Amino acid sequence: MSGILFFDGACGMCTRSVEFILRHNRTGQMQTEPLQGPGVAERLGIPRSQLLDSGRWLDSSGAVYSGAEAMNAAVSAAIGTRLPLMLYRIPGIRFIEEAIYRWVAGHRYRFRGTTPYCESHPAAC
Repeated sequence: MSGILFFDGACGMCTRSVEFILRHNRTGQMQTEPLQGPGVAERLGIPRSQLLDSGRWLDSSGAVYSGAEAMNAAVSAAIGTRLPLMLYRIPGIRFIEEAIYRWVAGHRYRFRGTTPYCESHPAAC
């Protein structure tokens, strides 16, 4: 499974999380791009007004995942096993992960992070 993880490039916590996953990307199957990049809404097929609602995963088949499912798909691609995505798809696990993801996403600007991606790479945003 290969694809692109789209994340909030204006969020320091999101940037730190993506950097962590990239450090563990032993397959090279995962790429990242900020949600603020040009044409991202069109590539993902979502309205611009919903673009920053959650992280997104665009896999090589063209499927788009969002929220906790997107993060599990990215980790699966990075470490080379579908296990995180398979565990996510267990109904009780999915519910818990999505609840946690929504809470964290709603409060993401309150968490410590690093320099947001869009500040250090303005041309990409």
